[in-house]
Amino acid sequence: MKLLVMAEMSVREMSRRRGVLALMVSLPLWFYLARSDQTGQSIRMLTLGIGWAVSTVTLFSVTGARTVDQRLRLSGYPVGALIGGRLLAASGVGGVLALLYWGLVATQQDVRRLWAIGPMMLVTALTAAPLGGLLAVLVPRELEGALALLTVVALQMLTDPEGLAAKLMPFWAARELGTYAVDRAGPSYLTAGLLHFGLTWSLCTAATLAICAHRLRLARYPAPPEDLGAHPPAF
Repeated sequence: MKLLVMAEMSVREMSRRRGVLALMVSLPLWFYLARSDQTGQSIRMLTLGIGWAVSTVTLFSVTGARTVDQRLRLSGYPVGALIGGRLLAASGVGGVLALLYWGLVATQQDVRRLWAIGPMMLVTALTAAPLGGLLAVLVPRELEGALALLTVVALQMLTDPEGLAAKLMPFWAARELGTYAVDRAGPSYLTAGLLHFGLTWSLCTAATLAICAHRLRLARYPAPPEDLGAHPPAF
């Protein structure tokens, strides 16, 4: 129940930051328009833009709530509800964004496996939420986190897709699913993409929860001796 309460609070918090929401919605569109004349490139750039946008929003949400989370922790909220609720909210918003842009691709691009574009964008949005949360707990401020995300996205774009380094990138699953959807590759690409997504999501989520559990742990003091009241200390 507390998990859903935190998710609702996070959505309300995001709705108040209209500039961040405007950036989140428009950023993938600019990625898409930069390569709109090339079907494969435009869809991949659009998907990468979704990942960057959702990661950035999650980063701002988790970073800005550090002091609030400390007070909520003292009020009895578990770490799983605090962080899980924020990641759930960011994932839900990212899922809606992916659905909207899938509709854009469906109306403008000729793709044989159009249905696979939806999972491609959804997987990217779901990966982006814990990735942004992980960077938020690793860096001290929003500016450093935004620069770290920029570095990750730049490496994702520039790394040789056939090399080992590309497979270590968080959004490599989107490339594999895109190859399956746009280039009509075999089902092995679909399987590899989904497996990479599951592993990346699990690692980022587990690392985020572990770090937050350590930082938000409650101090435990030893109980006073039972006979302290009967024999008060002499002064």
